[in-house]
Amino acid sequence: MESILLLAHTEPDGSLARPALEALAAAKNLGGPLHIGLVGAQVQPAADRVAGAGAARILAVRGEAFGQPRYATDAAAAEALCRASGAAIVIAPSTSRWSRALPGLAFRLDGRVDTHATALAIENGVPAVTRWFYRQRMEGVLTRSQRPWIILLDAGCVPAWSGAPATAAVETVELAAETRTTVTGTRSPEAGEQTIRPDAKLLFVAGAGWTKKQSDGATHTPEAEKLILDFLRASRASLGGSKSLVDLSGEGEAVLRFMTHLNQIGQTGATPRHPKGLSTCCHGEEPHAVGWRFIGERRAVNLDANCGWARGKADVLYVADAFAVMREVNALLGR
Repeated sequence: MESILLLAHTEPDGSLARPALEALAAAKNLGGPLHIGLVGAQVQPAADRVAGAGAARILAVRGEAFGQPRYATDAAAAEALCRASGAAIVIAPSTSRWSRALPGLAFRLDGRVDTHATALAIENGVPAVTRWFYRQRMEGVLTRSQRPWIILLDAGCVPAWSGAPATAAVETVELAAETRTTVTGTRSPEAGEQTIRPDAKLLFVAGAGWTKKQSDGATHTPEAEKLILDFLRASRASLGGSKSLVDLSGEGEAVLRFMTHLNQIGQTGATPRHPKGLSTCCHGEEPHAVGWRFIGERRAVNLDANCGWARGKADVLYVADAFAVMREVNALLGR
């Protein structure tokens, strides 16, 4: 089996996020000689975390300049680690940071890159990558003869590696940081208002029905906003939206102010992976249900017993008023 390099960037405190540990598990499953390459301002905590993975070498490019996500430094660090390891197959988590830098790395090394991989395996003695095409409607299995072969693994597809930590010996790969840009800071929503949580156990999806006229003939958009936000704060769920809902802002209609196209799931949106999902006020037709393809347990709340969710797309369908259901759920969570 060819040698394998796991590429991972560390968090600000030097630790590894879950997607990196998932990529490590996938790399180990291939069975070849394993090398681990770390990039970050601090790398020793991450190296200690994966010391028990049985890697032949743990390499690192470290320094303050490599602690920030920046194409120039990330691509240079990844190139240095690949050349130092000599690995034929490079596996990395499909984070925004690596997704931006590693296609350029493949060009630098005269290799090939495949993104959004969902599984890695050995077929007929050679490594094979599984991924989805055409908005998650078709599954393909790929093999390549070109080397190095760089593979970006989507999060949530492989159980994370969970070996015991130990003290690791790290080989530093010296690299001068050459960049014309300076990171001055980051801007992000307040922790309590964050709505996209990839690691959440529950995906809560809101449809356009939240903004339509209710049984009394009036809209209740402010109440809808409060019910949804209260539920997200109490449950720490991740928020998704149907295309019809996120498009309302461009049509002059009443909207949920915290809902953006970043929350959109479905044929033209994201396909998240959560253990459970709850859809409310959604029609459940195929374009939207495509986004639920990788949700483990799917439930829906809708007043229409003949909606799309009732036709085999939901494990459980509650025929009820979503406003009434979420009021009761929030009351239970508040206790």
